[in-house]
Amino acid sequence: MTNGATGPYDPQGNRILAALPEAERRRLASHLEPAELDIGDVLYTPGKSIDTVWFPILGVCSILAELDGPAVEVATVGDEGMVGLPVFLGVGSPTERAMVQVPGRGLRMDADRFRDEIAVLDGQLQQLLQRCTQTMFTQLARNAACNRSHRTRQRCARWLLMTGDRMHSDHFPLTQRFLAQMLAVRRSSVSEVAGALAEDGCISYSRGIITLLDRERLEANACSCYRVIRDTIDAAFPAATDQAR
Repeated sequence: MTNGATGPYDPQGNRILAALPEAERRRLASHLEPAELDIGDVLYTPGKSIDTVWFPILGVCSILAELDGPAVEVATVGDEGMVGLPVFLGVGSPTERAMVQVPGRGLRMDADRFRDEIAVLDGQLQQLLQRCTQTMFTQLARNAACNRSHRTRQRCARWLLMTGDRMHSDHFPLTQRFLAQMLAVRRSSVSEVAGALAEDGCISYSRGIITLLDRERLEANACSCYRVIRDTIDAAFPAATDQAR
């Protein structure tokens, strides 16, 4: 990729990269490569070193904790973040799995090159990644409390709203199997909740495609965690907020 890439792989499509000063963004762009994020792609696995970091532009990546039973989603990453924060934090290998749940596109960089760039970009990239880490902590904390205290319908509405934000669209692919994994419930529960939200006029669901019909009504069904997480992200990257909406 050449400096100052434009179009669907423009670095400014990722909120971390967009918040960098232009000269530093151009420098970083020279080491970024465009990448499709296909559903089911595994970006890193537990116990193995991370070779590549990813800056999503569209799509949703899940961070999964693998327990004795099915894996449980503990956080998600979209255009506001980076997949590979353990590299920034200096962790030898992750304890979780990162996988693409909603397909999209992004930019990737060799992890060793990324470490070099962190050291020379005058602290700007480090500061932005610190903000990104804080938003991840907020998301982890809210998810832990939300999974314990809020109803499946509220959590489902929150997840759909966050996905729409990250896809810059009210229309995106999503299977019941993945949604059940994200919410840590049975597929039958997802069918019931999706049906209830559809009856309420919030969404339509057909052949693996979700359409958000009434975002205001959907947010009324969601728990407060959606707005807390959304506001935290917007506060961390205020210069990119309008672009991301």
